[in-house]
Formats: sequence, C-alpha cells, structure tokens
Amino acid sequence: MLSLEKLSVRYGKHVALDNVHLRVDKGETVVILGANGAGKSSLLKAVSGLVRPEPGARITLNGRDMVGVSPHQIPDAGIALVPEGRGIFVALTVEENLSLGAYSKRARAGERQQRDFIFDLFPRLAERRRQIAGTMSGGEQQMVAIGRALMSNPEILMLDEPSLGLAPVVVGELFETLGRISTSGVALLLVEQNVKISLDLASRGYLLEVGRLVGEGTADELQQDPAVQHAFLGLNA
Repeated sequence: MLSLEKLSVRYGKHVALDNVHLRVDKGETVVILGANGAGKSSLLKAVSGLVRPEPGARITLNGRDMVGVSPHQIPDAGIALVPEGRGIFVALTVEENLSLGAYSKRARAGERQQRDFIFDLFPRLAERRRQIAGTMSGGEQQMVAIGRALMSNPEILMLDEPSLGLAPVVVGELFETLGRISTSGVALLLVEQNVKISLDLASRGYLLEVGRLVGEGTADELQQDPAVQHAFLGLNA
C-alpha cells in the first residue's frame, strides 16, 4: 500500500534521511525505532508532504506517486498524521477539532459515521464534546488529536510519539485503542519512544540510525535483536 524507496531528506547541509526504503501493507501496523535525531519524524513529514525529499525519492500510496503532492491534499489520498505535540486547536471545542479533521472530500460523505466510530473508541470525547480542548488533560488531548486524524477516513494513520508525556496507565489505554483502530482495517505507521509496547502492537518494524536504515524485521525478530535490546529495552547485548 505505502511504499518508500530511495528516500533522502536534507535540511541545508544536514542529512536527516539517507536512501531509506520502507513499506506498510494494507491494514498492517509498522513501527519505526531509533534514537532522537535518527530521522523518524522527518520520514513522517516527508510522507505528509511537509518536507520535500531529495530528487530520486519515490513515495507511493496504492501505486500513486505522492512526491510533490501538497500537504493539504495528502488526507484526500488516504494518509493522516498525528504530529508530535498533538497540534490540536486548543481554543476550540472537542467537536470543532473533530469537524476540522473532516475537511477532505473523502471524509465528508461518512463524517457522521466516522464521528460515531471515534466516540465509540474514546467515550470521554463524546462526554466532553463541547469542552474547550485546551482545558483537557494530556491524554484527553491526544485522544482529540487521534480522533481529528481519523475523521479524514484514512487508509493509513501515522503517529509521531503518541505516548510522549503521558502517564503509564494512560499509555496502556492509548495503545489498546490503537489496537482497535488497527483491527478496523486502518494501517498504522508508528514512531514511538516506548519500544516494548510498540513492538507488542506492531507486526513489523524498522530501525533507523543517524538517518540510515540499519535493521528491519518482524516485531519478534526486533525484540530479540541484541542492538534493540541494548539500546531500547535496557537489556545487555
């Protein structure tokens, strides 16, 4: 479904990504692992059209070339991003934030059904639909961010550090919900600092190091990889 080939991204002289390849199949959950500065967020931004890759890169969704597509057109293609820091409109209500997520053409016909699906996933959002988003807890704001992205009716949902700053119990609830989203048929591409819980959710993963792809495999294979165990799981290599 989503395929990246020869993806390189530069910011001036700094190379953020160097010749990266990656794929996400329909309905699959894939995690990207790597230390801070490895290029994980740059990869998601390139797919979202927020940064322009170097010439020669290929980003395709269901065979459609996505390089050069404007960021505001990306949701219509079936890609949604939950950015690091959530990026919600804190002065608007929960319901207004969700409505803004349904601006794309592909979202409008099923807007009511998608909102019902989100309220089923996150009952607290249904209870607080008229609450100003900025007055909510961090976990609730993350629900708003995910709900807003889902309102676009995506084929693939990309999440950049969704557990950042959340209490462990909230993280557990969040990942249970991500599992429900995955079983609904939406593919997930996940960048996450909590490696153990993300590998428990994902079917496959990729390991980035200073912008380069240095490993890939099933979630089980990555959990047994000495480099992953040492760097991310706190185990001796």
